[in-house]
Amino acid sequence: MTISIPEALKSWAEQRVAEGRYTTTSDYVADLVRRDQENREKFTRLLTVIDEGLTTGETDPFAYLKTLRRRVGDVRDPDADGDANGKDEPDDAGSDRSH
Repeated sequence: MTISIPEALKSWAEQRVAEGRYTTTSDYVADLVRRDQENREKFTRLLTVIDEGLTTGETDPFAYLKTLRRRVGDVRDPDADGDANGKDEPDDAGSDRSH
């Protein structure tokens, strides 16, 4: 495949290769396409879940979100034991706010 891109984008891609994460600009472009594909798949799954939620008849979207979290075992469920940050102590534990 041959693609044409503006000089500024070509320079950006070459800079990314020079940083060492990619061996060629083709590797960089392939990674971008792969990420785009993954994002599209995630978006499609999200739309599916939204459609499922709309067909449940549930009027509270957060109740349906809790159901989904339980179904997938999401440990970030804020109703689970401990607080939402996964700790039993507050985020500012040990901080001195007296000054």
